[in-house]
Amino acid sequence: MSASPAVLSALAERLRDANASRRALCLRGSGSKDFYGEPPRGDQLDLRGLDGPCEHEPTELVVTAPAGMSVAALEARLAEHGQCLAFEPPHFGPGSTVGGMVAAGLSGPARVRAGSLRDHLLGVSLLSGTGELMHFGGKVIKNVAGYDVSRVIAGSLGTLGIVVQASLKVLPKAEAETTLRFDMKPTEALAALHTWGGEPLPLDASAWWNGNLVLRLRGAAAAVEAASHRLGGEPIAPAASVPFWQGLRDHRDEFFLAANEAIEHQDAALWRLSLPPTAPLLGLAGDELIEWHGAQRWLATSLPAKGIREAAASVGGHATLFRGRDKSAGVFAPLSPALRAIHERLKRAFDPNGILNPGRLYPGL
Repeated sequence: MSASPAVLSALAERLRDANASRRALCLRGSGSKDFYGEPPRGDQLDLRGLDGPCEHEPTELVVTAPAGMSVAALEARLAEHGQCLAFEPPHFGPGSTVGGMVAAGLSGPARVRAGSLRDHLLGVSLLSGTGELMHFGGKVIKNVAGYDVSRVIAGSLGTLGIVVQASLKVLPKAEAETTLRFDMKPTEALAALHTWGGEPLPLDASAWWNGNLVLRLRGAAAAVEAASHRLGGEPIAPAASVPFWQGLRDHRDEFFLAANEAIEHQDAALWRLSLPPTAPLLGLAGDELIEWHGAQRWLATSLPAKGIREAAASVGGHATLFRGRDKSAGVFAPLSPALRAIHERLKRAFDPNGILNPGRLYPGL
């Protein structure tokens, strides 16, 4: 265990005291994702002390990192060995931690090709709501037999336990990378992405906004070069493309800055629409950015939540209120009775008295 025994003991004692008095705790690392999810409640519990050395096995493509370690520090450690977190976790701030990364379960531009954080999570250690130290999964890629609890922890926003450390699959950095830009309307961009997706091309990430489709190719040098010639477009130099993809990942690019301005001064909200990649444009009023070859669509708008969710559901998707001052409509898409029952049983199993980040995912959970 990379975190010090003294830190773990102090946290476990704090949990036992809170559990005995049924006092809610608001789990917090760097605070880079405070905006995400339902409003935090309870006494703040600082988890940045869960830091320490990480265990990296470059030949096994596995790293085990403490929850308090910054994502930037972990990525720098992996880069020393030519490796990376292929799902490109968003930072949203310079101190973003591994624990917060797992708890939020978010992935960046390469998710459409590399998979999500959940797909790369091999195991976790966590403290339950009663202060019990629990271990799930392992530190090797083939480790799961039975119910894979560690993947349930990903995206649970701290409602099931305090992540102490996480084991993750890592991958070698791509040999070559090229970014191309195309002038396209959104319907043209979606059609092109669907066509290219059926071909043996090293498509790694895409983003359409304001008449521009930006495409990233990654892989073997020969494959990237051949795909560049096949697709055409305007090559973007690394000096501009690398900051662009990082800004897209961390929501620091022009679209997200404008969305935040609208949220602050125009009573708008930023919605994340998770849709089948072949879904047509929904025609919703607002400013839209399309990622993941059409599967993730960001919408900055003042439209009512009901209409947005109905439009997403009509094509087999769902909508999340990612950023906004008014969360009265609920952040996440409403649960069916069956899914609600599963959430309730999981919450009781890990946090019987409901003290950990209560209501952060859904009211009453």
